[in-house]
Parts: sequence; C-alpha cells; structure tokens
Amino acid sequence: MNEKFFDLKKEKQDRMINAALKVFSMGGYKHASTDDIVTEAGISKGLLFHYFGSKLGLYTFLYDYSVRFMKLELTSGVSSSTNDYFELRKQMEYAKMQVLKNYPYMQLFLNRCRREDVGEALSAIERQRNVLTDVYAVLKNQTDRTLFSADVDFDKFDEMLDYTIDGLMDARFQDSTFHPEMLYEETASYLNMLKKITFKR
Repeated sequence: MNEKFFDLKKEKQDRMINAALKVFSMGGYKHASTDDIVTEAGISKGLLFHYFGSKLGLYTFLYDYSVRFMKLELTSGVSSSTNDYFELRKQMEYAKMQVLKNYPYMQLFLNRCRREDVGEALSAIERQRNVLTDVYAVLKNQTDRTLFSADVDFDKFDEMLDYTIDGLMDARFQDSTFHPEMLYEETASYLNMLKKITFKR
C-alpha cells in the first residue's frame, strides 16, 4: 500500500479512490483514462502520478485496497454461527452495502477485474486475485445444505444467485437509480422469496 497517499486528508483520499473506481469499472483497464480520473477527482495529473507513479500503479493500489476493504467488512459483518444460507447471503449483502456507502463503485470495479484480459493488469493483481473468492467460499461453507429441497443443486443455485445480484447492481447503475440501502432491500426481497421455494417444507 502507498503510505504517502494515506497522509492526505481522508476526504481527498476517498475522492481520488472513488474517481478511479468509477473510471476503471466503466471501461476496464485498457480503456480507463488517467485524464478522466483526474477530472472526476478534481486534481492534477501530476498529483496522481506523484502518489501512484503510473496508471498500472494506481490500478494495483486500487485492487489491493478494494480487496482489503471488502474482506474486512465481510469477515466482521457475517456471523460465524449462521448456517441458514439465505440469512448468510443477507448478511454478506448488508456488509457489501456498508462498503458501497463510502465507495459506490467498488463492487463494480471488483466484478470488472474478474473479467480483465489485459496482461499487465492481470499480472499486477495476480497475488490477490483469489482472496475474496476464498472469503466467499468460507462464508458459504457455513451453510446447512440439508435445509434445501432434494432437487436443488446447491452450487448451481448459488452461482445463479451471484449472477442475479450482480445483474441487479448493474441495472441500478445503468438506470441511474443506484442507492446502497435500496439495492440491499431489493436483494433481500429476492432472497426471502427464493428461500420460500427452495427450502424444505
């Protein structure tokens, strides 16, 4: 992590982080422009390069910061005693909501990084690439799968739900109605509905 950057006032740190998250999440590494980032953040390009050295340096910092921040919220926000899958998912989404209050584009950025295909960007984040995947796996493994109906393939169901939740977020950004609390409530309503039709009666 860039220690000099953290000497800045928190408001300025977050302004720079949020600007970079937005631009990288919209265009991916290849199409993200440092000109767009500094314009969005309201800073000079010289200041950006002073702290991060290059576009790749900024991208690497941003990914590392996002992984650490999201991991902290997830591991502290989900109860280790919960084995109800849908309650676990609600706790996970609530933890993500807390992150998105400060960094609205962080989850979109992380999702975009999973689809990244530029070699230098992939190499830069390789060490941290599976950290959140492992965190999600550990949390989901608390699930008592015997609560599900016998005809439910848990892994396929879980993957389908991931796509649904990511799709909801994408849709809210596209129609300019994204708000962390509202997205959480919408996601929770889907989880409540699905619980009724997939758990044993």
